[in-house]
Amino acid sequence: MTILYSKHAREKMAERGISPNEVEEGIKCGSKHQQYPDKIVSDFKYFSVVYKKVENNLYIITIKPRW
Repeated sequence: MTILYSKHAREKMAERGISPNEVEEGIKCGSKHQQYPDKIVSDFKYFSVVYKKVENNLYIITIKPRW
């Protein structure tokens, strides 16, 4: 499965000092919940990964701080 990043997600990762490895770990190990209609949010450590499945790929939409 390939992980693809939106331009916005890459910008937020750079702003927050989050590496692609941390994003991958967040997807694998974070607690997940559905965001209407077809997005998945994975909460991990101090950030959340918002993504969706597109065919056999994961498309990262944004990375946001956890509250």
